[in-house]
This record gives sequence, C-alpha cells and structure tokens, in this order.
Amino acid sequence: MKKASLVLGILAIFGLLFGFIPCLGAFNWINIPFAMIGLVISIVAYVQEDNLPKGNATAGIIMCSAAAIFGFLRLIVGGGIV
Repeated sequence: MKKASLVLGILAIFGLLFGFIPCLGAFNWINIPFAMIGLVISIVAYVQEDNLPKGNATAGIIMCSAAAIFGFLRLIVGGGIV
C-alpha cells in the first residue's frame, strides 16, 4: 500500500504539470479528486502498524497534497473557479 501511495503521488504530480500547460488547466478538475484519493490512501498507508519504513507513504502524502493545493491555486488563477 505504501508503494501504491508513492505511485499515486507521482501520477498526481504529472497531472499537475500537465494542468499547468496553457489551455489545459481544466485538467485540474480531474487531477484534484485523483490527488485527494491518493492522499487518503497515503494517510492510511502511513498510519498502518507495521515495522516497514514509511518513506513511500510520506512522499505520497507530500506529493498528493502539493498536487491538490497547487492545482486548486491554478484553477483560481486561471479563472476556473470564480
């Protein structure tokens, strides 16, 4: 589950970068819910009680939250949210 959170975080960051391309900012309407789902999965993976390192889950939390925040800001600046 920790690897899945890392993969979702990486995909959310790629979606964020894709949404920063001019005229493709509406892609953030798809990417923000995807990043939120990845954030939930990352948090669940982080709080699991096991002896494995939590680096992948931490990276997933950081990347998914950054993708959601910056995607939301991109929608505000681009006029997608009035």
